[in-house]
Amino acid sequence: MTTTSHAAGTFEVKLIPQTPDDSGAGAPGRMLIDKQFQGDLSGSSKGQMLAVRSAVPGSAGYVAMELVTGTLAGRSGSFALQHSGSMDRGASSLSIHVVADSATGQLTGLSGKMDIKITDGQHFYTFDYLLPALP
Repeated sequence: MTTTSHAAGTFEVKLIPQTPDDSGAGAPGRMLIDKQFQGDLSGSSKGQMLAVRSAVPGSAGYVAMELVTGTLAGRSGSFALQHSGSMDRGASSLSIHVVADSATGQLTGLSGKMDIKITDGQHFYTFDYLLPALP
């Protein structure tokens, strides 16, 4: 049996710039991601991000992959998140999903979608997910 659930909380994130492979105009910037999650999801993640800013203010895009390790709904394990975000002259779009079959431990079978909001410099997440019942 699979249970649909909702998780929410906050996180702190450190983005650590890396040396670019190419420094030309429009070249992707690369950053390491280090997060600490609090709330219904408790744990940490490590990942990498590629981002590009255009010459037009408010237009950019990024992709990222991160591996989350922690506890969700009292169950421990890890899972990967795939990000795709864009800004079109200030209008933003963001998609963050659990990578299929990436979950381990007591989170095996996890699927779902995460949303992020930033308010006054504070990062918030909501996570709608499906998690199979333990045997």
